[in-house]
Amino acid sequence: MTDWTIRPASAADAEPAAELRAVVLRADLERLGRYDEHRVRQRLRDGFVPAHTWVIEADGTFAGCVALRPAEDAHWLEHFYLAPHLHGAGIGSAVLSELLRRSDHDGVTVRLNVLRGSAARRLYERHGFALDTEDEVDVFMTRSPRRRSSANSSPSGA
Repeated sequence: MTDWTIRPASAADAEPAAELRAVVLRADLERLGRYDEHRVRQRLRDGFVPAHTWVIEADGTFAGCVALRPAEDAHWLEHFYLAPHLHGAGIGSAVLSELLRRSDHDGVTVRLNVLRGSAARRLYERHGFALDTEDEVDVFMTRSPRRRSSANSSPSGA
Protein backbone atom coordinates (compact mmCIF):
# COMPACT_ATOMS: atom_id res chain seq x y z
CA MET A 1 0.00 0.00 0.00
CA THR A 2 1.12 3.54 -0.73
CA ASP A 3 2.20 5.62 2.26
CA TRP A 4 -0.67 7.89 3.23
CA THR A 5 -1.75 10.24 5.99
CA ILE A 6 -4.87 12.16 6.86
CA ARG A 7 -4.83 15.76 8.08
CA PRO A 8 -7.41 18.46 8.88
CA ALA A 9 -8.46 20.43 5.81
CA SER A 10 -7.99 24.15 5.31
CA ALA A 11 -9.79 26.59 3.02
CA ALA A 12 -6.93 26.19 0.53
CA ASP A 13 -7.97 22.56 -0.01
CA ALA A 14 -11.36 23.46 -1.52
CA GLU A 15 -10.12 23.88 -5.10
CA PRO A 16 -8.02 20.68 -5.26
CA ALA A 17 -11.01 18.83 -3.76
CA ALA A 18 -13.39 20.38 -6.31
CA GLU A 19 -11.12 19.32 -9.17
CA LEU A 20 -10.81 15.80 -7.80
CA ARG A 21 -14.60 15.58 -7.43
CA ALA A 22 -15.01 16.46 -11.11
CA VAL A 23 -12.58 13.70 -12.13
CA VAL A 24 -13.94 11.01 -9.79
CA LEU A 25 -17.65 11.59 -10.45
CA ARG A 26 -17.52 12.31 -14.18
CA ALA A 27 -18.20 8.78 -15.48
CA ASP A 28 -21.08 8.12 -13.05
CA LEU A 29 -22.64 11.54 -13.64
CA GLU A 30 -22.35 11.15 -17.42
CA ARG A 31 -23.94 7.68 -17.20
CA LEU A 32 -26.83 9.25 -15.26
CA GLY A 33 -27.10 12.17 -17.71
CA ARG A 34 -26.22 14.64 -14.90
CA TYR A 35 -22.67 15.81 -15.66
CA ASP A 36 -22.21 19.58 -15.74
CA GLU A 37 -18.63 20.89 -15.89
CA HIS A 38 -19.35 23.87 -13.61
CA ARG A 39 -21.93 22.37 -11.24
CA VAL A 40 -19.81 19.32 -10.34
CA ARG A 41 -17.15 21.63 -8.90
CA GLN A 42 -19.50 24.25 -7.44
CA ARG A 43 -21.43 21.72 -5.36
CA LEU A 44 -18.24 20.85 -3.51
CA ARG A 45 -17.28 24.49 -3.06
CA ASP A 46 -20.75 25.26 -1.69
CA GLY A 47 -20.61 22.43 0.84
CA PHE A 48 -16.94 22.55 1.79
CA VAL A 49 -16.48 23.13 5.53
CA PRO A 50 -12.82 22.73 6.54
CA ALA A 51 -13.74 22.12 10.20
CA HIS A 52 -15.52 18.87 9.23
CA THR A 53 -13.17 17.80 6.42
CA TRP A 54 -9.92 15.86 6.24
CA VAL A 55 -7.41 15.69 3.41
CA ILE A 56 -5.86 12.40 2.41
CA GLU A 57 -2.24 12.69 1.30
CA ALA A 58 -0.38 9.87 -0.44
CA ASP A 59 3.37 10.04 -0.72
CA GLY A 60 3.18 13.62 0.52
CA THR A 61 0.72 14.98 -2.07
CA PHE A 62 -3.02 15.72 -2.11
CA ALA A 63 -4.79 12.46 -2.93
CA GLY A 64 -8.32 12.89 -1.64
CA CYS A 65 -10.70 14.21 0.95
CA VAL A 66 -13.57 13.18 3.18
CA ALA A 67 -16.01 15.07 5.39
CA LEU A 68 -18.03 13.95 8.37
CA ARG A 69 -20.65 16.65 8.94
CA PRO A 70 -22.61 16.62 12.19
CA ALA A 71 -26.39 16.76 11.87
CA GLU A 72 -29.25 16.45 14.35
CA ASP A 73 -29.54 12.66 14.45
CA ALA A 74 -26.36 11.48 12.71
CA HIS A 75 -23.17 12.49 10.96
CA TRP A 76 -23.17 12.72 7.16
CA LEU A 77 -20.24 11.20 5.32
CA GLU A 78 -19.67 13.57 2.40
CA HIS A 79 -17.09 14.55 -0.21
CA PHE A 80 -15.26 11.22 -0.02
CA TYR A 81 -13.02 11.29 -3.09
CA LEU A 82 -9.74 9.53 -3.75
CA ALA A 83 -7.49 9.98 -6.78
CA PRO A 84 -8.36 7.29 -9.35
CA HIS A 85 -4.82 5.88 -9.49
CA LEU A 86 -5.19 4.98 -5.79
CA HIS A 87 -8.54 3.17 -6.09
CA GLY A 88 -8.23 -0.43 -4.98
CA ALA A 89 -5.07 0.20 -2.92
CA GLY A 90 -6.90 -0.05 0.42
CA ILE A 91 -6.55 3.62 1.31
CA GLY A 92 -10.26 4.46 1.01
CA SER A 93 -11.20 1.45 3.11
CA ALA A 94 -8.61 2.35 5.78
CA VAL A 95 -9.79 5.96 5.95
CA LEU A 96 -13.43 4.90 6.15
CA SER A 97 -12.62 2.35 8.87
CA GLU A 98 -10.94 5.01 10.97
CA LEU A 99 -13.85 7.48 10.63
CA LEU A 100 -16.35 4.75 11.49
CA ARG A 101 -14.26 3.66 14.49
CA ARG A 102 -14.47 7.23 15.79
CA SER A 103 -18.22 7.35 15.16
CA ASP A 104 -18.70 4.00 16.90
CA HIS A 105 -16.71 5.25 19.89
CA ASP A 106 -19.01 8.28 20.09
CA GLY A 107 -22.16 6.20 19.48
CA VAL A 108 -23.03 8.17 16.33
CA THR A 109 -25.03 6.94 13.34
CA VAL A 110 -23.47 7.75 9.95
CA ARG A 111 -25.51 8.53 6.83
CA LEU A 112 -24.43 9.06 3.24
CA ASN A 113 -25.65 9.15 -0.28
CA VAL A 114 -23.90 7.64 -3.27
CA LEU A 115 -24.75 7.85 -6.97
CA ARG A 116 -26.79 4.96 -8.36
CA GLY A 117 -24.52 2.43 -10.02
CA SER A 118 -21.38 3.76 -8.35
CA ALA A 119 -18.73 1.18 -7.43
CA ALA A 120 -18.34 3.06 -4.12
CA ARG A 121 -21.59 1.52 -2.92
CA ARG A 122 -19.83 -1.83 -2.49
CA LEU A 123 -17.23 -0.19 -0.24
CA TYR A 124 -19.97 1.26 1.95
CA GLU A 125 -21.84 -2.05 2.12
CA ARG A 126 -18.64 -3.85 3.18
CA HIS A 127 -18.39 -1.37 6.04
CA GLY A 128 -21.91 -2.01 7.29
CA PHE A 129 -24.01 0.63 5.51
CA ALA A 130 -27.52 -0.45 4.59
CA LEU A 131 -29.97 0.94 2.06
CA ASP A 132 -32.51 3.48 3.33
CA THR A 133 -34.02 4.82 0.13
CA GLU A 134 -33.07 5.51 -3.45
CA ASP A 135 -34.27 7.58 -6.35
CA GLU A 136 -33.26 7.81 -10.01
CA VAL A 137 -29.91 9.43 -9.09
CA ASP A 138 -29.01 8.81 -5.44
CA VAL A 139 -28.85 5.89 -3.03
CA PHE A 140 -29.19 6.86 0.65
CA MET A 141 -27.53 4.59 3.19
CA THR A 142 -27.15 4.45 6.98
CA ARG A 143 -24.80 2.71 9.37
CA SER A 144 -25.70 2.45 13.06
CA PRO A 145 -22.87 2.59 15.57
CA ARG A 146 -21.27 -0.75 16.40
CA ARG A 147 -20.85 -1.74 20.03
CA ARG A 148 -17.31 -2.54 20.98
CA SER A 149 -16.65 -5.47 23.26
CA SER A 150 -14.61 -4.72 26.36
CA ALA A 151 -11.93 -7.13 25.11
CA ASN A 152 -11.42 -4.99 21.99
CA SER A 153 -11.63 -1.53 23.46
CA SER A 154 -8.52 0.40 24.24
CA PRO A 155 -8.24 2.17 27.60
CA SER A 156 -7.17 5.42 25.94
CA GLY A 157 -10.16 5.46 23.57
CA ALA A 158 -7.72 6.07 20.72
